[in-house]
Amino acid sequence: MKYILLVGDGMADRPIEELGGKTPLEVARTPNMDFLAREGIVGKARTIPEGMPAGSTVATLSLLGYDPRVYLIGRGPLEAASRGIELRDGEIAFRCNLVTVGEKEMIDYSAGHISSEEALVLMEYIDDNLGGDDLHFYPGVSYRHLMITQGELSALECTPPHDIMGENFETHLPKGEGEEFIRHLLYKSKDLLAEHKINQERVKRGKNPANMIWAWEQGKKPVMPTLKDRYNISGAVISAVDLIRGIGYYAGLDIIEVPGATGYIDTNYEGKVEYALRLLDNNDFIFVHVEAPDEAGHAGDVDLKIETIEDFDTRLVGGILRGLEGKRDYKILLLPDHFTPLSIRTHSPEPVPFLIYSPDGEHNNVRTFSEKAAEEGDIYLEEGSKLIDNFIT
Repeated sequence: MKYILLVGDGMADRPIEELGGKTPLEVARTPNMDFLAREGIVGKARTIPEGMPAGSTVATLSLLGYDPRVYLIGRGPLEAASRGIELRDGEIAFRCNLVTVGEKEMIDYSAGHISSEEALVLMEYIDDNLGGDDLHFYPGVSYRHLMITQGELSALECTPPHDIMGENFETHLPKGEGEEFIRHLLYKSKDLLAEHKINQERVKRGKNPANMIWAWEQGKKPVMPTLKDRYNISGAVISAVDLIRGIGYYAGLDIIEVPGATGYIDTNYEGKVEYALRLLDNNDFIFVHVEAPDEAGHAGDVDLKIETIEDFDTRLVGGILRGLEGKRDYKILLLPDHFTPLSIRTHSPEPVPFLIYSPDGEHNNVRTFSEKAAEEGDIYLEEGSKLIDNFIT
């Protein structure tokens, strides 16, 4: 049996007045997901345990069967692993965004989704000027980068920048032991980046400048059993997001590079389909992740979120189904990892809709795939980390 996990990051949402009280998932044209729902099992699962931070770290651990209350760590070490950076004893890895700030306001958590080429220059500039023997900055994709340092900083309280858009960032600076060190770096980066020629050029083009770094969700190297240990399966992860790739790495999955996969709305859906289908020849489990709906949710853009959901359905789900035509020995688990409501432009912890489909499997008479339709399935898993046990059998 082949197992395919398809995740539309942040695809779930709350009813929106301008959509007549419906969600983007209900309004979007999704014939492929509706087919899978109609011919499969639909229900709801809580991927964010009560009291835990809503986001892809917690949710993805749940989706892969790791109880986040046991295995939760920061994005930093996961993203480091996805880039082949081995953390040493005593090292702490932080996610490090390039952001746009005003005098005190967090304007843009992504610096206008800065290009990776521009970001590379800026992060190398930051490393040259702020880095040292025990402090290093590693460029990543677009606004997503890494800062690795030494010290007792694991307990610092750090806030994701996408949670404080439009707010005074000074009230959300890191708090706790070591806060002075991190705060100094953030303010120093603001001074360094303010006059960089790349930012001057971005402003001239009407783009948000990347005029500060923002460090958050730190952690040390984790220890967790692999999917091979737990289910005796081999597999791979296809994602442009370092966090997802890092969790996949520690779960024992191969990390697959797909040309043109960006972690944004312009990602290479067809390339992800091509690689996923090819990998199924020699693997038991393929995890395909698409970040685009989450980005649209953070942007608060209704039309864009509907468009990304339709792209996910037509270009990814439809492509996978066409590639599997005539085959019978496979199962698909499809779901968002968490809600990213347009109304709040950040993550929220509601139970997400899911579907499980196989050509010869059962169905529970749900006709479409959406948040509301999932309630008709009359299946609810309070422990989202147990969902994979219902999938891999």
